[in-house]
Amino acid sequence: MKKKLFLILASILTVMTFISSGCKHKNKNTVKVGLLHSLTGTMAISEKPVLNAELLAIKEINNKGGVLGNIIVPVIKDGESDPDVFNEHAEELLTSEKVATVFGCWTSASRTAVKKTFEKNFGLLWYPVQYEGLEASPNIMYMGAAPNQQVIPAVKYCFQTFGKRMYLIGNDYVFPHTANKMIKALLNYTGGKCCGEVYVPMDASNFTSIIKDIKQSHPDVILNTLNGDSNVHFFQQMIKAGLTADIIPTMSFSISENEIEKIGIDNLKGQYVTWNYYQSTDTPENKKFVSAYKEEYGSENVTGDPVEAAYIAVYMWAAACEKAKTFDVESVRIAAKGLSFKAPEGTVTIDGNNQHLNKTVRIGQINDDGQINEIWTTEGPVRPDPYLSTYEWALGL
Repeated sequence: MKKKLFLILASILTVMTFISSGCKHKNKNTVKVGLLHSLTGTMAISEKPVLNAELLAIKEINNKGGVLGNIIVPVIKDGESDPDVFNEHAEELLTSEKVATVFGCWTSASRTAVKKTFEKNFGLLWYPVQYEGLEASPNIMYMGAAPNQQVIPAVKYCFQTFGKRMYLIGNDYVFPHTANKMIKALLNYTGGKCCGEVYVPMDASNFTSIIKDIKQSHPDVILNTLNGDSNVHFFQQMIKAGLTADIIPTMSFSISENEIEKIGIDNLKGQYVTWNYYQSTDTPENKKFVSAYKEEYGSENVTGDPVEAAYIAVYMWAAACEKAKTFDVESVRIAAKGLSFKAPEGTVTIDGNNQHLNKTVRIGQINDDGQINEIWTTEGPVRPDPYLSTYEWALGL
């Protein structure tokens, strides 16, 4: 009850702050948007910073006068790391709160849970995280990487750098299962070998038997699709078992700078990740973004790929509204096609065919300071291919 009361009070305070911001601009018009993330439960470790990025973008836009003469007022809902709760709140935001759009979700389980609700109510969700692909809903804007912009380049890098034997570990939900299905198809096509595949619940904390199996399997690299608190326990126990990055490297798809801080630098240094953005990404826009984020939330706080994707989602929605000259969902959706934005990661463009972003792929290695050194990148933005339609080995997936 105390936790619920705290969240309610925090939401009221946030709304009052933004309304007050609107008064400073002598502007009485407002537009409501939904922010739907896990503020409690196993995924809170990852989703709280994403919410913060959205609030920062909203504050910056409001300070410039808002959107179409309207100050943005966020309506915050806690998904509680539960797909069913996410769906309940999605329904509330679209039907009761009547928000203009929603920024939210992290896991594919939460996204797929709300997908039909957004389609039924003609809402628009801006989704900030890489995912498994095989989807392109007209009611979702995909700000994170499609599989050809993260998973596939990472597997090819591992194949060429570490070896052909790969061990797959992930949580027991749609993203890990689908991503690993793609990985196994690619390994089969290129002569690689999957020497282990295991899935655990989202709240898993005991990896003893899995680590024993990893030792016995002797993989060249571990491909990790764990999320949230599961990563904390997995890497802590890997280190206790003596499995450092020098012995068996791990390539992770859901560990950004925020998770590094929670898991512990000593448990992760030397390990590998694949994203489209790092706090260390060298662009003028990123220097400005990182500075603003730290100024708003404290110098100890870090950015990361989903944080940046959430930040640019708010800006792209605002730009689409200005272009469409309305908050009408269908008009905004159409206006967003082909829209470009100078993001902290570099210029991104919404593909008009599938509502995913053209994004640069970056492979990084975690350093002793808890930051990520970029060690490989594509020459420029990669066009999204959520169905892997351009890959011969992916036919039938």
